[in-house]
Amino acid sequence: MPTLRDIKRRIVSVKNTRQITKAMKMVAAAKLRKAQTKMLEARPYAAKMNAVIADLAAGAERGLHPLLAARPRKTVEVIVMTGDRGLCGAFNSNILRAASGFIGELKRQGFEVSISTIGRKSRDYFKRRSIPMRKSWTGFSGRIVYTNAQEVANEIIESYANEIIDEVFLIYNEFVSVIVQRVSVVRLLPISPVETEEREPVSGSEFIFEPSQQDIFERLLPKNIEIQVFKALLESQASEEAARMTAMENATKNANEMIDKLTLQYNKARQATITKELMDIVGGVEALK
Repeated sequence: MPTLRDIKRRIVSVKNTRQITKAMKMVAAAKLRKAQTKMLEARPYAAKMNAVIADLAAGAERGLHPLLAARPRKTVEVIVMTGDRGLCGAFNSNILRAASGFIGELKRQGFEVSISTIGRKSRDYFKRRSIPMRKSWTGFSGRIVYTNAQEVANEIIESYANEIIDEVFLIYNEFVSVIVQRVSVVRLLPISPVETEEREPVSGSEFIFEPSQQDIFERLLPKNIEIQVFKALLESQASEEAARMTAMENATKNANEMIDKLTLQYNKARQATITKELMDIVGGVEALK
């Protein structure tokens, strides 16, 4: 049975932990506000640009630009995007579980799978399992800038243009709300028309190109890949901070409950000690009579 000193030491320890989790929740909330603002600003631009590029590509010749080339699927690149740090609930584990399932399905279909990672958690996950990675990026979490997206996009574009990979998928957490983050699997390359119930793909013959179709594709196709990667990075960042804030809030609540239980246990043990001492005193008095 733990002594009063042991219980008191545990109460102090849990209170210190509660202070840390409460501070981490406040920091995550501040970071979330900034990340959410950037993400909401990037969403409409990325969606519209992707739709316009898809419509332009629908009526274009596939040989006009290397990024339009649709080759037989042999090597499929899967880019797994996680965070660099933990303490964010199931944020990283959900991505890694979904990525493992998706990669396994591609392999069962007979494709050669190439893996790249963004984030220390995904890199370490595949490294521990001795799964080779073609490329790995770390250090983006918490300080995402557009040059990060350019770095990733340039590597993807170069590999696709040189026919090292034939298709590219990006797996990341899409921000839905502070409580809900949804795993998304998005195909970056090859570019295909965007079809929805409200919108049908537009024929390329309906557009007038100035200065020329090739010049426009040379500028816009790489830019679109950069924008889509940047949008995914912002979504992932907002999702990570939301997951961390929720996890730290739950940890703080659990610490409060543990403190209450330990305090009750401490009071019971203290009462038992006092009762025992009183009984010893009464017993001593009775022995002296």
